[in-house]
Amino acid sequence: AARMQDAANQQQVVGTPGYMSPEATHGLKPAPAMDLFSAGLVLAELLSGRPLISERDPYRAMYRAAHEDLVLPDTLPTDADDALRALILRTLSRDPSKRHASAAELREALQKWLTPAANSDAQGGGGTLEFLLRRMRHKSDFPTLSDSVSRIQRVANSENESLSSLSGEILKDVALTNKLLRMVNTAHYSQAGGGNISTVSRAVALIGFAGIRNMALSLVLLEHMHDKQHANLLKEEFLRSLMAGSLANELCPGREGEEAFIGAMFLNLGRLLTEFYFPEEARQVRALVRPATAKAVVGAKVPVTELAASVSVLGVSFEDLGAGVAKAWGLPDTLQRCMRKPVGDPPSKPCEKGPERMRWVAMVANEVTDVLLQAEPGKASAAIAVVAERYTRVLGVSPRDMQAAAVMAQQRLADLAVAMNLQVQPGSPMKKLLAPAGNGTAQHAEPDSISEHALHATLPISPEAAEAAAAGIAPAGPPATKPAMAAAMMAAGIQDITNTMVEDFKLNEVLRMILETMLRALDLQRIVFCLRDPKTETLTGRFGLGLTVETVAPHFKIALKPAPGTVLDLFSAVCLKAADTLISDATLPNIASRLPPWYRKSVNAPAFLLLPLVMKGAPFALIYADKAEPGGIDLGEKELSMLRTLRNQAVMAFKQSL
Repeated sequence: AARMQDAANQQQVVGTPGYMSPEATHGLKPAPAMDLFSAGLVLAELLSGRPLISERDPYRAMYRAAHEDLVLPDTLPTDADDALRALILRTLSRDPSKRHASAAELREALQKWLTPAANSDAQGGGGTLEFLLRRMRHKSDFPTLSDSVSRIQRVANSENESLSSLSGEILKDVALTNKLLRMVNTAHYSQAGGGNISTVSRAVALIGFAGIRNMALSLVLLEHMHDKQHANLLKEEFLRSLMAGSLANELCPGREGEEAFIGAMFLNLGRLLTEFYFPEEARQVRALVRPATAKAVVGAKVPVTELAASVSVLGVSFEDLGAGVAKAWGLPDTLQRCMRKPVGDPPSKPCEKGPERMRWVAMVANEVTDVLLQAEPGKASAAIAVVAERYTRVLGVSPRDMQAAAVMAQQRLADLAVAMNLQVQPGSPMKKLLAPAGNGTAQHAEPDSISEHALHATLPISPEAAEAAAAGIAPAGPPATKPAMAAAMMAAGIQDITNTMVEDFKLNEVLRMILETMLRALDLQRIVFCLRDPKTETLTGRFGLGLTVETVAPHFKIALKPAPGTVLDLFSAVCLKAADTLISDATLPNIASRLPPWYRKSVNAPAFLLLPLVMKGAPFALIYADKAEPGGIDLGEKELSMLRTLRNQAVMAFKQSL
């Protein structure tokens, strides 16, 4: 233990490894928040029967506390509900300001959990919504889903964030990154890139924050639908939402179209979440709602609206549930309003640009999508025209324009289905969404309701093919090995960067493309770009990608002119010799003794790569990359050659920008 007022304890690391807070591992001034973190670790261990941080190496334990976002194990008892889990996770926040303000406040929170207020699940819309939200939070994947959506939305809408921030958030999820790049390289988006796009950084620069945000949010929802017994229903529900979003995008040109896309898609959020988290209730709602075209059956219940059915089964409408989750996720007010359908008859005058028009566009796009699903073969276009006629004045869109927009949206949907590997089951009504909306023969018979080309959307693709597609490469022959995939991804990145540098380019954009290519190809933990500070003659960390890079990068201080008589540490020696260096195991005594103190204290990765950048015989920058396990970076001659090519592209970019 350490006395808070004892000046002698400043910058000393005090505590038990495995139970220390992140700030304690850095030797910061003792504070109550440190003890709250430790208490959270003990409480989690009491509930699960094992420590959250279990490492023989004390330095490894401290490193994990400082750099990992701790999660609770699945072995917690069933009565450890979502409220208790949230309470514990708050105490384990790496940011001290997000923990409880004091031990007394934590005690009070625990007491409230032990003795909840009577009738907390009171009847009524608000009580029912909160009850459903609590049930969803208790599901293991809902907190992860919520966190992903919130982070992407927060970064994309912050005036203080940059291109690298959004790229960095997406790159934290490998599956999300690969699917997003496949989407970017579909026909709809490839026109913006003028060819294959192999990095998220380039995609954000070409397509914009809003477009990439929409893709990322769409894919985050889809990614959480795997390995469920009702996965087919979930994917079909997602496909329906994606069609509505695509149609809304076609109806709103320019930047407004991107907002309309996400608004129309999220109008279905309540239905989608119900299908995901409450499949039995979703089945009951579907049983109550039958298409108007369904034949009457003697003794059958009279079909009701989806609004009435969802309220009857859930106690709250799909719309209210979706809006409640959107509010909890911190989605912007404009999007939340867009998720509320307009009431009353359509206005007789065109609705000006802005949130109100997007509300009408979102609703109409969903109505047209439903018409496509319910229309009899060969009558889809006529049905679309009926809907369009009703909203012509408010949207300023003619029936013919609406029909054309539906065809374009379906073509886009087919491309996106391929990119996302969405499989449509035989006999599914969702097949109609991938077929032309006209009166052609494609819709005259159920077996031919989708063209042979569109059927490619139902074909599964292997992980190897997915990776190659993300890199812009068509695989051939047997599945590629991991080194071959790394080389292919780097080759695609090198080509993408070369194409970018032919144009007028921004230096930071090219550098981030280079770092991202290395990060993804080698599956690195993090990568940092250091640049020479002429005032101090040091290489300082400027930016990077990967795990906790925002807090790690500022610690890089590599002396290029060490004081006379001092022994060069490993980093300074490598940079001054301009020698590409791979350290496979930094825990070995002969290596560890040469690591600078700032590295051992703030980074301390066991395997890392150093690629100095040299101009006119002198080092001016450094690319640092690491992995979390000894021997984790294994490079063959081909991969090493491509890494050097990427490094040389960075040097070339600096020369061209001078």
